[in-house]
Amino acid sequence: MDPQQGRWTAELDGDFVVFLIGAVVHDPAVATEASGLLMAMTEMLDELEDDPDKGLLGYTRHGEPGAGVIVQYWRSFDALEGYARNPGARHAPVWRAWNRLASDDRRGAGIWHETFKVAAGNYEAIYQNMPVIGLQRAGRPLTVTEARDSASARMRS
Repeated sequence: MDPQQGRWTAELDGDFVVFLIGAVVHDPAVATEASGLLMAMTEMLDELEDDPDKGLLGYTRHGEPGAGVIVQYWRSFDALEGYARNPGARHAPVWRAWNRLASDDRRGAGIWHETFKVAAGNYEAIYQNMPVIGLQRAGRPLTVTEARDSASARMRS
């Protein structure tokens, strides 16, 4: 991934949702089973990218398998929840298997997520000498001009 030289920002039309999801394996005894479930996230993301109407706008992975986080950008909370609860989607069987793995009597793995609704224009982003990443992947990369040279100017856009 070649970096975009200079200073850039991101623009996304309308409201959107930021969904953070992460996991960690605490017990090596469940590492193989947990890793398989965590790798299923790749299949879920592929499924979502193959059908943009499901509402995933873009995502970026951070960290390493077994102890990382994926930042996802969604068109709406309804789209996110609709995918999560769809019994025909790849998520449902993985969700059930993960809950069995992480049940009270098997605390060898953990998962977390946070969801944020973002109103149009109520975000700020800056990227310097970075490849297209984060909100730029969900929206549009824009160069930073004098009109958008400060965080407060970008928040008012």
